[in-house]
Amino acid sequence: MDNEVKLMKGNEAFAHAAIRCGTDGYFGYPITPQSEILETLQAEMPWETTGMVVLQAESEVASINMVYGGAGCGKRVMTTTSSPGFSLMMEGVSYIAGAELPCVLANVQRGGPGLGTIQPSQADYFQATKGGGHGDYRLIVLCPNSVQETVDFVDLAFELAFKYRNPALILSDGVIGQMMERVVLPPFKARRTEEQIRKECPWATLGHKAKDRNIITSLELRSEVMEVNNQRFQEKYKKIEENEVRYEEYKCEDAEYVIVAYGSASRICQKTVDLAREQGIKLGLFRPITVWPFPSKRIAELADQVKGFISAELSAGQMVEDVRLAVNGKVPVTFYGRLGGMIFSPSEVLDAFKKDFNL
Repeated sequence: MDNEVKLMKGNEAFAHAAIRCGTDGYFGYPITPQSEILETLQAEMPWETTGMVVLQAESEVASINMVYGGAGCGKRVMTTTSSPGFSLMMEGVSYIAGAELPCVLANVQRGGPGLGTIQPSQADYFQATKGGGHGDYRLIVLCPNSVQETVDFVDLAFELAFKYRNPALILSDGVIGQMMERVVLPPFKARRTEEQIRKECPWATLGHKAKDRNIITSLELRSEVMEVNNQRFQEKYKKIEENEVRYEEYKCEDAEYVIVAYGSASRICQKTVDLAREQGIKLGLFRPITVWPFPSKRIAELADQVKGFISAELSAGQMVEDVRLAVNGKVPVTFYGRLGGMIFSPSEVLDAFKKDFNL
C-alpha cells in the first residue's frame, strides 16, 4: 500500500507506524499520556494482517523483559510507556544494553517525580541520556517535535538499533503524543522471514541446531572479561557519537544569541525566535534531534559565533548541563523552564532571555 495522508494524534500515528515498518512484536502496559498507542494497536488487530504480535503485559517490568526475549531472537520488537513506567523498566533496559540487543523503546514523558502528573514534561532527560539503569551504557535517543517525526523515527530507531545492536529510545512527551496533525504514513514494509533473520542476525537465538550455541546474557563473573566487554561497548558508543548526531538549526546563520530546545519545547521556541526578530534581536534556534549522541561539536562551533545561549526546557534544567559542557565557558549559558506539567509560551521564553542578557 502506498503512503497515506491522515489527521492523527501522535500516539495513534506511532502505533500505525509500528505496524507499517515491519514490527514483529509490541509488549506494553497502559499509562497516561501514552495509552492510545496500545489501544490503537489492539483496535487495528495487526496480527490478522501483518502477523505482528500485540500483547498487554501485566506490568512494565514484564513488558521490558518480553522485549528482551524477543530481541534475543533477532525480532523487531518494541515497548512504549510514560515516565513512571519507564522508571520501572530501567533494570530490563540495562540488561538489554548489556546483552547488546536491538529494540525500540518510547517514553511519552509526563511530569514527576514519583507519579507526578499526567501533563507533559521533559524531566526524563537525565534518565534517557545518562543511563537510568545501572552500569556504563548508552541509549540512542531520538526526540521528535511533530507527529510526522514520531512516525518517521520508528523505522529510523529500528535501523539504528540493529546497526549498532543497541536499544534506541524515542523520547517524546505528552504534547507530541496528544496533539493532532496531518501525517504521511509510510507504505507497509514486509516482516522479515526467519531465513532473513538468520542471515542478518547471526547472533540471534532461533533454536536451530549448530556446532556453536548462541548465548545471550549480560552476566560475566570474570572481571577481566567484563572489563573487555565494557571497553567494546565504549568503542561502539564512540562510533555512534561520530556517525549518528542529528540536529536542526533555525535562523542561526546570523544569530547573535541562540536558544537550545528539543521536542515540543523547540516548536514553541521557534515562535520565540520570530518574535525576537520582529524586535530586531538576532536570535536563533538550535534543536538537538539526537540528545544522545548530543551535538556538542556543533554547539561548540556556534559558541565561537554568538554572545550567549539559553536552554529552554520543560524541566528544572537538565539538557542545560550538556549545553554548558559543549560551550565550555566561551559565552554565558542561561536556562528557562517550567515544571510539573506546565508549558511555557513563546513570549515567556523571550522575556526570560531578554532579562538574562539585559536586552
